[in-house]
Amino acid sequence: MTLHNKLWQPSPERVAQANLTAFAATLSARHGEDLSAYPRLWRWSVDHKWDFWRAVWDYAGVIGEPGDRVLQDADRMPGARWFPDARLNFAQNLLERRRADDGEDALVFWGEDRVRRVVSHADVHAQASRVAAALTAHGIAAGDRVAAYLPNMPEAIVAMLGATARGAVWSSCSPDFGVQGVLDRFGQIEPRVLVTVDGYWYNGKPMPILDKVGQIVARLPSVERVVVVPYLEQSAGTRSDLAAVRGAVPWDVWLAPFLPGPLDYVALPFDHPLYILYSSGTTGVPKCIVHGAGGTLLQHLKELVLHGDVKAGDRLFYFTTCGWMMWNWLVSGMAARATLLLYDGSPFVDRGRILWELADAERMTHFGTSAKYIDAQKKIALVPRKDFSLATVRTMFSTGSPLSPESFDYVYQCVKDDLCLSSISGGTDIVSCFALGAPTLPVWRGELQCRGLGMDVDVYDEEGRPLAHEKGELVCKSPFPSMPVGFWNDPDGAKYRAAYFERFPGVWCHGDWVELTEHEGVVIHGRSDATLNPGGVRIGTAEIYRQVEQLPEVVESLVIGQDWPPGEVGDVRVVLFVKLQDGLSLDHDLTERIKAHIRTHTTPRHVPAKVVQVTDIPRTKSGKIVELAVRDVVHGRDVRNAEALANAEALEQFRDRPELKS
Repeated sequence: MTLHNKLWQPSPERVAQANLTAFAATLSARHGEDLSAYPRLWRWSVDHKWDFWRAVWDYAGVIGEPGDRVLQDADRMPGARWFPDARLNFAQNLLERRRADDGEDALVFWGEDRVRRVVSHADVHAQASRVAAALTAHGIAAGDRVAAYLPNMPEAIVAMLGATARGAVWSSCSPDFGVQGVLDRFGQIEPRVLVTVDGYWYNGKPMPILDKVGQIVARLPSVERVVVVPYLEQSAGTRSDLAAVRGAVPWDVWLAPFLPGPLDYVALPFDHPLYILYSSGTTGVPKCIVHGAGGTLLQHLKELVLHGDVKAGDRLFYFTTCGWMMWNWLVSGMAARATLLLYDGSPFVDRGRILWELADAERMTHFGTSAKYIDAQKKIALVPRKDFSLATVRTMFSTGSPLSPESFDYVYQCVKDDLCLSSISGGTDIVSCFALGAPTLPVWRGELQCRGLGMDVDVYDEEGRPLAHEKGELVCKSPFPSMPVGFWNDPDGAKYRAAYFERFPGVWCHGDWVELTEHEGVVIHGRSDATLNPGGVRIGTAEIYRQVEQLPEVVESLVIGQDWPPGEVGDVRVVLFVKLQDGLSLDHDLTERIKAHIRTHTTPRHVPAKVVQVTDIPRTKSGKIVELAVRDVVHGRDVRNAEALANAEALEQFRDRPELKS
């Protein structure tokens, strides 16, 4: 591929102070090899996975007993077991890395209604101990499920810590999910306790949800207790009526009988279930992906401490809801002794300025957001560096979809030029990343800086042969600790194997269409299962989005491959749907300008055969556009699990379009 511009180079001082540098020096001294250069360190971490992951355990200071064995059945994928003799507790590793009486900030919460709450580490510890006591009194034991239908607020973290301290399995959805969407998820895992809220704020409006909660609980017979956090009641001065919700009790009333005290952590195996997350696919009810406590902890510590350079006292932020895996990733920052900055509500309040305001006011060190947010800020030409100092921000994370090269430019031109911009990519499937950043490496335009340490990532062609500097399937060729324990209600593992190992037996196939660069970075070209294939030439959708969304008339877009001729197994043609600025209509001139721009900046094969205007683009709750669902609608196929979408009604705009009949 064409050599990309270098946008940032860490200073010698920054490299010297990085956790990654210290970690590499420790390994170099221990093993008698020079591992200071990242490519050599990555290769060593993959070839010596036993030594590497045990070194991460030691360097990160994991609390627990690792046991004598690091990896059992290493040649089985799936089937390998990490630290099979270990015993640990996830919550203990988040809470006990700091003293129980530490009065410094643990959580700082901003609600969209401009509520600000600061919770000290001592208070988090005290409240988590009360939650654990309340759950124990209710008979909750290791393996029982505790579910949350909550905004990204302190009580969500406190409840998770109290539950997992006792070995319960945690699962959460954000409160913007509809009733069926929640039932499709929690109905499969049968939680005994549901922690929820009376409502939340979004776009300046209070959004009461107790009516939805009542409907959910009525259809979830497993739920024995509903605990309601009074968010709207406290911030809007309203009074919540819990009478319509079976088994409901206010948060404070639930905790009232229990005094703060030492936490009695349950020591559990490394692969004991910790989280249940859900796929955001649109082809049936979501898959319930079970993640183990040890693998999640170890992987997150590696990513936060080594790749993210999170240090004790840092102030870590990621814009996320409790329904996205980045919430789980953010929360693990407590194990790195960081203060977590939480925001709940629309990120586009005051044209998106509220998050930059948060960064300044709360001395943010790590700013985590989505490519969608950065693209939106670029679109409205906001220049944060003019109005905000951002003096403490040294790292910016972006994920959710590929970050375009132009958005890389925007960050360095309009946000801050001395910043490690780490575009990261992984997913719910691994509750972590395959490719991400490193504080010791330069940032190249349009590239993720590196493959993750310990992640045996490669790129395969259709026949399963490795590719160098060509586009292909992202694969991982050997086991890693954050592989799922399995899928819920999949006793023989058939669904699990089919999801990741059917394409290339014994090799994890992630479904991303990627390219390794000459810098040993990674470029994400889109999902491989949504990759276009006109004339037998595979095209990543991100390549088209990158070009068309540069046009000022286009707000956003979605592209699919339409089978053509229809009803035949043959070729596909590229169809581009565009959402335009208010008041604009797609005419012949604009259509031709869109096509010409794509042709000029990509190839003729990228040019859509049809360009169609729509008023909205369907997305998942986590903000990802749903190319596959649109493709199904265009081809007359049913879309199941529309509840996975934030705006399912938008799909109707794509059905039976006359423009696509010829």
